[in-house]
Amino acid sequence: TRRRAEQSSEMASLPICPSSPSSFLSWPHRPISLSFQPKNHSSSASPAAAHVSVQDSPPQDPAPPSDPGQNPKISSTAKFLWVNPNSPRAAELARARAGSGRRARLAAAAAALAACEPAEAPVAAALEAAFPEAPSEQDAAIVLNTAAGNPATAVLALRWFLENAEVRSKVILYNVVFKVLRNRRRWSETEALWDAMLRDGVQPDNTTFSTVISCARACGPPGKAVEWFEKMPESGCSPDMLTYSVVIDAYGRAGDAEMALRLYDRARSERCQLDPVICATVIKVHSTSGNFDGALNVFEEMKAVGVKPNLVVYNTVLDAMGRAMRPWVVKTIHREMVSQKVQPNRATYCCLLQAYTRARYGEDAMIVYRKMKDEVMDIDVVLYNMLLSMCADIGYVDEAEEIFRDMKSSMDTKCKPDSWTYSSMVTLYSCTGNVPGAEAILKEMAEAGFKPNIFILTSLTRCYGKAGCTDDVVRSFGMLKELKITPDDRFCGCLLTVAADTPVEELGKVVDCIDRSNAELGTVVKLLADRKASTESFKEAARGILSGARGVVKMPYCNCLMDLCINLGQMEKACALLDAALQLDIYSNVQTRTQTQWSLHLRGLSVGAALTTLHVWMNDLYTTLQSGEELPPLLGIHTGEGRNMYSDKGLASVFESHLKELDAPFHGAPDKAGWFLTTSVAAKHWLEAKKSSELVAV
Repeated sequence: TRRRAEQSSEMASLPICPSSPSSFLSWPHRPISLSFQPKNHSSSASPAAAHVSVQDSPPQDPAPPSDPGQNPKISSTAKFLWVNPNSPRAAELARARAGSGRRARLAAAAAALAACEPAEAPVAAALEAAFPEAPSEQDAAIVLNTAAGNPATAVLALRWFLENAEVRSKVILYNVVFKVLRNRRRWSETEALWDAMLRDGVQPDNTTFSTVISCARACGPPGKAVEWFEKMPESGCSPDMLTYSVVIDAYGRAGDAEMALRLYDRARSERCQLDPVICATVIKVHSTSGNFDGALNVFEEMKAVGVKPNLVVYNTVLDAMGRAMRPWVVKTIHREMVSQKVQPNRATYCCLLQAYTRARYGEDAMIVYRKMKDEVMDIDVVLYNMLLSMCADIGYVDEAEEIFRDMKSSMDTKCKPDSWTYSSMVTLYSCTGNVPGAEAILKEMAEAGFKPNIFILTSLTRCYGKAGCTDDVVRSFGMLKELKITPDDRFCGCLLTVAADTPVEELGKVVDCIDRSNAELGTVVKLLADRKASTESFKEAARGILSGARGVVKMPYCNCLMDLCINLGQMEKACALLDAALQLDIYSNVQTRTQTQWSLHLRGLSVGAALTTLHVWMNDLYTTLQSGEELPPLLGIHTGEGRNMYSDKGLASVFESHLKELDAPFHGAPDKAGWFLTTSVAAKHWLEAKKSSELVAV
C-alpha cells in the first residue's frame, strides 16, 4: 500500500463529467472526461460529483457528518475514481491532456502571427510570447502552415523559427513557406525565398521542386516551370510522378506538346506508377494540341493498367471528345461514368452541354439542361447562348422559348439575355419566317438597351425574305446606314439568298441592295439576271468575285448564285458557274469513282447547285457511253438525310421528286439513308432512251 501511494503521488487528479469514453480527445478546450456509473444503485440516484485520480490512493467511504475524524477537505457528496498509473488508460489520459494543451497553444500562436504587421519586430515579439521555450520543428511547421494569410509574415516567421526552433531539417520549413507562397500565387517572393534558401546552404528536395514548379505553372510565365524542372538534376533530385504531372502540364501550356508527351513516355519507361493526375494532364495536352485520338488512347490505356479514372479524368476526356465533335463517344463515356458511380459535378454537365450543342444533338442537350435546372446548378449566359444557337440551327422553337423565359426570370445577373441571346432568337424566327416573333424580339431588345448588330440585321433580312416581304427587306437594309454599320460578306450572302427566292417582278429591289452593299457582287447578279449578257462574261465576273472572297463565304455565294440561275431558268450560266467553282476548288470530291461504283456527292449543296451538278454528271455519263466506255456495276447519288439549310425541305426529298419527274431509275437505298442507287444496266437503258437536249451539254 505504501508503494502504491508513492507511485500515485506523482500523478494529477483529473475531474470528469458524464460523457462517452470516446470523448477523451476533444478540441479545442473541452475538459477531458470519462463516464462513471457506480454499480451501487442507491449511489447512482444521488447527483454526486465524481473524480478520476491517478495521484491519490482509493479513498475510503467518508465518515458520517457527526464523526469528528472526518476530513473537512472531502465533501460528503464527492466520489473518486482511481486509475492505476501503470495502466494504458492513464498514459492515454495524460497524452490527451498534453495534446489538447499543445494544440491550443499552437492555435493561439498562429492567430497572433496572423494578426501581426508584416515587419520583423512584431513577428518576433508575437512568437517569443507564444514560445517561451524553443519550439520543435513540428510546432514551427504547424504555425507556418496555419498562419498563411499574409505571405510576407510567413517569410519573417520562417526566419525566426530557423534561428530559435529546434530544427533538424531546414528544408521542411522552407517547403511549408513555398507552399504558402504557391497558394497565394506570389512568384516574385518564391524566387526570392529560393535564393535565400541557397544562401542559407539548404539543399532543395523533390518536394521543394514540385512546389516551386507548380507555383511557376500557376502564376509565372509559361516557360518558367520548364526552366525549374531542368534545374532538378543540378541539385541531385529525380522527378517523381507528381513532378512529372506538373511539368507535363507546364510544357502543354507553353505550347510544347511534343516535349510534354516525351516526358510522359519517359515517366512510363522509368516504371513510374501512373495515377489519375498525370493521365488527366496528358489527356489535356493531347486535346489542346488537337490530337483527340491520342487523348482517347491515354484514357483507355490508364484503365487497361488498372488506374481507375476519377472525376477530373472523366471531365477532361469529356471536354476533349466534345472539342473533337464526337458526341457519340461523349455519351458512351458519360454512361461509363455513371455505371462506375462517379458523381458528376457542374463541370461534367458543362462538358456534356458543350459537346451536345456543338454537334446539334438537340434532345440530349435539352436533357442535360433540364437536369442542371433540377439540381439548381449555375448556368451562365454563355451556356444559355450555346443552347439557343443550337435551337436556332435545328428549329427547336418551343425549347428556345423555354430557355429564353428561364433567362429572363432568373434573378442572377450573369444569366440575363445579351445581344447574342437576342441574335439567336431572331435567327430562330427568321429560319421559320415568323416575322411577328422576330419583330417582337427586336423591340424587346431595344427596351433592354441593346442596339441591333450586323448579325441581328442579317437574320431579320433573311426572315423578311423568307416571308416574301421585299419592302421590309429594303427597310432592314436601310437600318444599316442609320446605325452606321457596314455590310459584310455574310450580309451580302443573305441578300443573295433572298434574291434567289424573290419573284422576278420584285427582284430589282433586292439587286439594288446587293449593288449598294458590294458593287462587284452586284455586277455579277446583274449579268446573271440579264438574258442578253453572255455566259462567258458572267463566268469571268463570277470567277473574279469568288477568287477574292473569304473562304468561309465562297461556297454560300456559289450556292445562292446557282439557286438564282435555276429559278431564272439560266441553266447554261449555272453550268458555267459550277465549272468556275470546280476550277477554284470550292466544291471538292463531288464525284468519286471506283471499279464497282461511281458516286455523286451533293451533301452541303443548295438545291440549285445540286440540280446543276446532277445535270452535268448525267451529261458526263452520256458522254462516257458515247465514247464506248463501260459504266461500273453501280451508280449512286448521295444527298444526305438532314434538313438543307438552303431549303425548307431536305435535299433528299427534293431529289426524290426530281428523279421521278425525270423518270430516272435511281431509287432510295433501304439500308443507306440519303443514298439513291441504280445499276449500270438500268442507267444505260435510260440514258440511251433520253437522247434529248436536256442531257447534252448546252
